[in-house]
Amino acid sequence: MKKRRSLVWTGMLIVLVVAAGLGAAAFMNSRYGWMTPAVERFEANGIQLKFRTAGDQLERYENGEWKPFLVKGIDLGATVPGHDPGELAVTKEQYTRWFGQIAATGANTIRVYTILPPYFYEALVAFNRKHADTPLYLMQGIWSPEEKLIELKDAYLPEIKEAFEEEIVHAVGAVYGDTTIPPKPGKASGKYKANAGPYVIGWHLGTEWDPVMVTKTNEKHAAVPVAEGTHVTAKPEASPFERWLAGLLDDLATEEQKRNWQHPLAFTNWVTTDPLAHPGEVLYNEDLVSVDPMHVTAGDWLAGYYAAYHVYPYYPDFFRIDQTLNDVTDAEGNPDPYRSYLRKLKAHHAGIPIMVTEFGVPSSLGLAHLGPGGRDQGGHTEQEQGDINVAMYRTIIEEGYAGAALFSWQDEWFKKTWNTMPFELPADRRAMWLNVLTNEQMFGILGMYPSKEEKITINGDASDWKKLKKGKDKFRLETPLPGWKEVWAAHDEGYLYLMGELEQPFDAERQLLRFGFSTQAGGNKHAAELGGIVLDEGLDTLLTIGRDDETEMTIASNYDFQSRLYGTRYGMIPYPEEQQKDDSGVFLPWKLTVGLAMEPPDSKFNMPFEDVLVGKLQRGTNDFSSTQYNSLAGWEAKGTTVEVRIPWMMLGFSDPSSKQVITYEDSGKAFLTKATEGVRILPWISERAEAAGAGAGSAAKQVSLEAIKPYTWDGWNVAQYVERLKPSYERMKEAFNSAP
Repeated sequence: MKKRRSLVWTGMLIVLVVAAGLGAAAFMNSRYGWMTPAVERFEANGIQLKFRTAGDQLERYENGEWKPFLVKGIDLGATVPGHDPGELAVTKEQYTRWFGQIAATGANTIRVYTILPPYFYEALVAFNRKHADTPLYLMQGIWSPEEKLIELKDAYLPEIKEAFEEEIVHAVGAVYGDTTIPPKPGKASGKYKANAGPYVIGWHLGTEWDPVMVTKTNEKHAAVPVAEGTHVTAKPEASPFERWLAGLLDDLATEEQKRNWQHPLAFTNWVTTDPLAHPGEVLYNEDLVSVDPMHVTAGDWLAGYYAAYHVYPYYPDFFRIDQTLNDVTDAEGNPDPYRSYLRKLKAHHAGIPIMVTEFGVPSSLGLAHLGPGGRDQGGHTEQEQGDINVAMYRTIIEEGYAGAALFSWQDEWFKKTWNTMPFELPADRRAMWLNVLTNEQMFGILGMYPSKEEKITINGDASDWKKLKKGKDKFRLETPLPGWKEVWAAHDEGYLYLMGELEQPFDAERQLLRFGFSTQAGGNKHAAELGGIVLDEGLDTLLTIGRDDETEMTIASNYDFQSRLYGTRYGMIPYPEEQQKDDSGVFLPWKLTVGLAMEPPDSKFNMPFEDVLVGKLQRGTNDFSSTQYNSLAGWEAKGTTVEVRIPWMMLGFSDPSSKQVITYEDSGKAFLTKATEGVRILPWISERAEAAGAGAGSAAKQVSLEAIKPYTWDGWNVAQYVERLKPSYERMKEAFNSAP
């Protein structure tokens, strides 16, 4: 009986001890967040560490010892199509699904740029608790007051420094799940309860620094003394801007230490403000000032300090013109400027880890900069994107970097780039449609495709068109000229689609198929391509389908955006007066500018104007299940069937979601737009001169373009999209899984 009573008391004592432990845990969780994970960590003097720097590498505490750790990272954006980043439209369910897909690549780290909603951290902690042996670590970015910095050009202004310090406090609280952030437009807010702190691999402070802002800050505050921080201090040789950064890093360290944790620290940097000299750079601002991580030290911070850079192979331009980067060659003996640059940058940062936290190329039709070795900013299929990304990642690791993070996980429709920005109007509706000419929108290895991506397959087979609902999903076009049985049109957020059934099989050696497009008054009523066809209204753009190398979108010379902007306004390219006239009869190739004409004193030396053809449509299929899959495919013809998809901007649209087109007028400062009722489409067939003899061709006749009913649609305020992993995803999976 006494033994049984003893067991009862022992059981009660255990219950009390457990209850006390739970009470203590509840107290800790009330301060440091619920869902606090049980992660192995190193403890010294009450400070907990999971990661630390050791020489030029990163180490993780695992199985009771410190072991080298290579960062295999992916940068994660904050939005989905139809939304700007500040709307924070990614759902918890999407994050959870994405974490699984990212982890499946072999990646061990995700980098985010700013504070995300509470459910992001909840989803990450929940995912990692289910995958305790292979968690996804978090590189947490802290967004700078970027717009104010660029506008005011003085980092020391109280309004800027105070805003940044507040962001640091909020970021640390959000990560550790012990804060409530009040609502603010464009910012995440709410009650943060999930403690993701133990999964942090490092902090990433700030954004890419504007060189003019850095220079002005240095000039205005040259007398600012070096202040010794508690954990992070600027060295005596530090510039005023570097001292400012050191102070913010010290604020970050002090805030995190309140949680009895330490993680490695870094500030964001990029090639434009790197500490190296670039004698081959043409623009002064691209080599104007340095922000040197080596001028900052974190002596009293056990977790250490590292350098983080965004390094792309095509920007700035010195990557392809600076002869000092031709000192390293690849396996074929060709100069490898990217590897040369990485090697020089690594040598400068001797003694601390350095990572490339942004690298990659986009799978877009459009491109904005040329890079050596074909590593251009765009113009790549998804397979080519993967091959280039893998090659860059392996180069980074081979050069001894502590890791790298691929930019980016998902495509981002809201993004802009310099050579298409003037034509995307209104700018605040950019996220509503996919402009495949804007390369910045298509860096992801998770594709965000327009809504008919899986409904219309470009393959020369009309069977998928027959499944579309007449009037709702497709529209039958009028075909006043002979040679066509029927022509259908459809659209989505990325393209205008056409499917034509011919009376006879298409023979590219004998014929040219033509589609003329008009959205407004103006353009060409006559042209060599029209043969003997006489129109009562002009065509803005023209598609010619012939041999594979002939198939091309062209644009009326007086409508051509390229000539109007860089010929009339900037005087960088020839623009003959006769081409500026309405009904000039000339259609020009569709081009994008990739380099502006520059000469001293505005630049260090002369650079010619550079542009590239983008109107050439590639023949192929966008059938993802096919071994011939080509993400850039624009047309295919088989037998009597021809299928086409045309990017909206090539038709003159500045925003298809509100049916806005670029007009023929010019304000002198910006292009003007107006709403269109739709697109009038005229198909015809031209017999080749060598087959039919000289003459206008069998289709010659008068046609009333105004009498043709336009293809039209309702505008949209909700963007539909299809989410799918690209072939570049599989290539990165191979690279990550084969890395050390």
